[in-house]
Amino acid sequence: MGRPDKSKAKKRGIRRFFSWKKLLGTFFVFCLLAMGALYVVYIMVPVPTANAEATMQSNIYKYANGKILARTGKINREIVGLEKIPEKVQKAFVAAENKSFYKDNGVDIKGTTRAAWSTLTGQGKQGGSTITQQYVKNFYLSQDQTATRKLKEMVIAIKVDQETSKSEILAGYMNTSYYGRSAYGIQAAARSYYGVDATELTTAQGAYLASLLQAPNQYDWTSASVTGRKLVEERWNYVLDNMVGEGWLSSTERAGLKFPVPQKPKPAPGMEGQTGYIVEAANQELMRQGVSEEDIKAGGWTITLNIDEKKQKDLVKAVDRQLEAKLDRKGDKKDATVQAGATSVDPKTGAVVAMYGGVGATEHWMSNATRRDYQPASTFKPIVLATAIETEAETQGGWDIGLGTIYDGTSKRKVVGSDIDFSPENEDNRSYGPVTVQKATNSSINSVFAQMIVDVGEAETKKTALDLGMKDGPDFGLSPAMSLGTMGASTMDMAGVYATLDNHGKKVTPTLVKAASHKDRKVQTVEAIGSQVISREAADTTTKAMQGVVQSGSGFRAAGDYDAAGKTGTSENNRSAWFVGYTPELVTAVGLFGEDAKGKQVTLTNTINEGRANGGRTPAQIWGDYTTSALDGGSDARFDLETDGSGSHDQNPDPTRTTGEPTDEPTEEPTTESPDPTPPPTSTATTPPEPTREPTTTTPPQPPTEDPTEPTDEPTSPAPPTTEPPTTDPTTAQPPNPDPDEGQGQTGDTNTGRPQQ
Repeated sequence: MGRPDKSKAKKRGIRRFFSWKKLLGTFFVFCLLAMGALYVVYIMVPVPTANAEATMQSNIYKYANGKILARTGKINREIVGLEKIPEKVQKAFVAAENKSFYKDNGVDIKGTTRAAWSTLTGQGKQGGSTITQQYVKNFYLSQDQTATRKLKEMVIAIKVDQETSKSEILAGYMNTSYYGRSAYGIQAAARSYYGVDATELTTAQGAYLASLLQAPNQYDWTSASVTGRKLVEERWNYVLDNMVGEGWLSSTERAGLKFPVPQKPKPAPGMEGQTGYIVEAANQELMRQGVSEEDIKAGGWTITLNIDEKKQKDLVKAVDRQLEAKLDRKGDKKDATVQAGATSVDPKTGAVVAMYGGVGATEHWMSNATRRDYQPASTFKPIVLATAIETEAETQGGWDIGLGTIYDGTSKRKVVGSDIDFSPENEDNRSYGPVTVQKATNSSINSVFAQMIVDVGEAETKKTALDLGMKDGPDFGLSPAMSLGTMGASTMDMAGVYATLDNHGKKVTPTLVKAASHKDRKVQTVEAIGSQVISREAADTTTKAMQGVVQSGSGFRAAGDYDAAGKTGTSENNRSAWFVGYTPELVTAVGLFGEDAKGKQVTLTNTINEGRANGGRTPAQIWGDYTTSALDGGSDARFDLETDGSGSHDQNPDPTRTTGEPTDEPTEEPTTESPDPTPPPTSTATTPPEPTREPTTTTPPQPPTEDPTEPTDEPTSPAPPTTEPPTTDPTTAQPPNPDPDEGQGQTGDTNTGRPQQ
């Protein structure tokens, strides 16, 4: 007999513990235990009463002094029965969220398990809920994305599905969901987005509202990005295609549907005047800090703002006195197109102490303080100068660029050294001949700054602009025309840029929210004061240049009993007019914008005054009025400047000097000059990189009068070139005017890099 096989005996011993019968039995035991556990959970988890979100709290917004500015949070909701909602609109919601709604038992085990596991393992939030589950979450539970809440949601959804009809569940879901624009429920959403009751919604409109629920803020057509609009259209098509697939919509009707663009948003009651603008801007700032729109709308927040109650009232009164009192908005269609916006900032803290968004948030919802669709025009020119000082740039003749450097101020002078043909026209086509950079800043001479940005470099200038606080965008192309402020910017953006200059080059980010707290957490507010982004020498030299604008240039109407620096600006076709300025204690950007009832940009010419509404007029007057009041009549504070040593307010350079040559003996203090020197010079000299002849002599300015009657107007944009460049090249200096009806008879359209609105 052979010896026993020990290895087989060993295997038989192991199999005793892992036989298929034992494994199957173990599996069934685990299944029974799991079922038992689920049954216990099912028994132990009751259907609760309505959650706190169903009876939302208010948000409280306070001034910096603690006084309440606004209390929001009264839910914009009106419950409507399912019988009042068109059947195809009902089906659109089912098609969007849960095609098996009418057949399932209230849960999607696979989807919910996947979502819970994703949340539990830290892989991020994920969907997977049925309509019943979402209704349970909205009405009975919280918005927390936790595994425990998901399990409760699933159990309660099963119970609710057993105890409640599908019609009641669908109605509850449509009435409790959040659609954006502070609209809770289908009725509020129908009125907010389309101005109709829910009963009047079309199939296409219903499909859009159903699509919104996935991302209300991102998918709101009127405020969505290009990507957001593309995504919501794709979602809208997905909903309708699902309806066809389920037999709820015919292919013929589907083919005839067009995307229903919603109307512009209107604020909730109680947001009248400047309150709505301020609250919305505060909410947007919180969202940039990571607070979701849903969290804000759910209520329970106490938000303390940097808004100074007195300064806020001073700003509103200044606009009323200098603008609104002079307009006939109801009787004059041109007057009705004038919009004003302003932002005022403390340069030492970055606090937004006052903001003006428009005539009132219930009349004009878009805030003129934060919109970026208008050009800042010549208020951009100081950035060119700051870049020149920061980078120690030289003229093409080899001279360092400073306030005493002489440039050729001839109107329509072709810039030298650029691949782009650009010959900007000065205001009224006036030629100045040889002028210092200081004089060019005072009188905002286009031809000088167009050449300067070529000498300095467009890319370097753009980098400085972004470092100072401007925002990049498709209209921020690199070209000599950039020197004339052809990109978009808001008054808050420009207030931040100038606050950084005021703060000696240390970055200032305008900040509206001082503190924001909820019962569960606090929000980390914006770091308002940052690092040194340009040298103190560059910032202070630019400040010194802009002192001349207020003391003896186009911004003289902003002068008062305070030390001030600033810059005027008037954009293409006079569609916007600016004055941005500062004292050592306060920075304020004021803008006027021409906008018709359809939201299209229009000219400000012959509105607030006859002719051009340039930045040295009403914007400077508003600025001066507000600053005087905000500083309680004036201030003894003075700028503490460390300049490059070439700072000169020399108004009368030697006319025999060549362009790009510095003055011999710069002065420390500015001289005065009539804001409207007469007669205008007749020089038409142009300046190559190394001039071979001297410019012709210009007539020097006359001494100032005691009461100047007219400033040097802010320059217009440059004249179109004789040969049209290709419209497809975004860096071309002069594309054809896309709006032939605008600016007829006017000279000088700047390249905006985008279609006019």
